[in-house]
Amino acid sequence: MESVLGGLRHVVAQHWWVMLLRGIVAILFGVIAFLWPGITLASLALLIGVSCVFDGIGAIAAGLRERFWQSTLLGVVSVLVGLATFFYPGLTAVALLYLIAFWAIARGVLEILAAIEFRKVIEGELLLGLAGLLSVAFGIFIILNPGAGALSIVWMLAIYAVLFGVTLVILSFRLKSLA
Repeated sequence: MESVLGGLRHVVAQHWWVMLLRGIVAILFGVIAFLWPGITLASLALLIGVSCVFDGIGAIAAGLRERFWQSTLLGVVSVLVGLATFFYPGLTAVALLYLIAFWAIARGVLEILAAIEFRKVIEGELLLGLAGLLSVAFGIFIILNPGAGALSIVWMLAIYAVLFGVTLVILSFRLKSLA
């Protein structure tokens, strides 16, 4: 069992840059949302779709390569949400907000599960759990406040993306130190 855990620790440490890249993309998304808060909901849907697809592809690749079912499932959910935003551009603002909310909740739950799994092999897994809790809290907030308006959702999404990205960047450097 110890050799399996040691192997998993090595694999996680070796791929620290994937977590760094995910964090940087999330931060960039958040900054863009702050800089152009008047963005239309259709543009927001496109940005979310692109972000979800790229994030999902990275999570699927990492999950399949390293046999982490949580990461693979997280990637599939992210890609499906991203594709839904492209194929159904006529969704109402409320429907899109609910789609974002459920994606954030699903992502958060899967990240919490991954953090529990990582607990066996690394320190600092609490940061991934924290990122998961932020995702769940963000999703629940959107569900409870759908009438807040598109502009406020842009700001909330920007704050979430920056906090989530910073959390993943910090975690990536902890993973790098394991190598």
